Amino acid sequence: MKRLIRRRSAAETAGEVAAAAAVALPMAEPDPTAAAFFDVDNTMMRGASIYHFARGLASRGLFTTKDLVRFALGQAVFRVRGDENPEHIAEARETALAFVAGSRVEDIVRLGEEIYDEAMADRIWPGTRALAQSHLDAGQRVWLVTATPIELARVIAQRLGLTGALGTVSETVDGVYTGRLVGDLLHGPAKAEAVRALARREGLDLNRCFAYSDSANDLPLLSLVGNAVAINPDGELRDHARENEWDIKDFRTGRRATMIGLPIAAGAGAVAGGVAAAIALRRHYRSS
Repeated sequence: MKRLIRRRSAAETAGEVAAAAAVALPMAEPDPTAAAFFDVDNTMMRGASIYHFARGLASRGLFTTKDLVRFALGQAVFRVRGDENPEHIAEARETALAFVAGSRVEDIVRLGEEIYDEAMADRIWPGTRALAQSHLDAGQRVWLVTATPIELARVIAQRLGLTGALGTVSETVDGVYTGRLVGDLLHGPAKAEAVRALARREGLDLNRCFAYSDSANDLPLLSLVGNAVAINPDGELRDHARENEWDIKDFRTGRRATMIGLPIAAGAGAVAGGVAAAIALRRHYRSS
């Protein structure tokens, strides 16, 4: 009888790669088997981190607003579909590759730090930040889990004083991005796989862990842990949270809550702004 060998899915590969790349800041750990995992876009931060980064590049004259809008709308379509269609994922992967191809890692990190301070710091939800701090105060590790490139995700985690970040990992050679991903986008099921792999490495008890997100796309992650919390949830996630008696916290108010909840508002998320950023960086390096 032939031995059956199960092939790892793209989500499993992406998750394992993200976990392997995760670096934790040193901290006292009176509660070493519990941790909290926070999505970034519209959960920890108003809007999409990579889009704010791309806007920061635009403000430096590195590409046009037209480029930004065009690619943001393209990601909006991807976000509205909200599925795992291979063609859609392939398109998203290509934009993620374009985001970093030919760029120096140190330049991405430096720009990320500058733009976070200028355009992202005041977009952090105080309520979500307080939740993260409560876990830190309890001696639990706090990780960001996002499709945003790992370098930008780490900047956000460091600025917030969190343990670390799980993000999309791109291949580098001699400090320069090759334009290839290591694994795949850290999106949907891949986030859950990353957390599962990190839990094995760090000795975490997932039943004692927490996960926070705004999107039904993160149901695999939320369902993985013992304590799931919907933050500023979209309609599908809100319904699922109610059915499963999960905590729901909404830090939005009035018209702002309506607008932020729309898929188009989140559509400048984890992938699209990257293409605009790639245009900016390529123009910058070719002219230098």
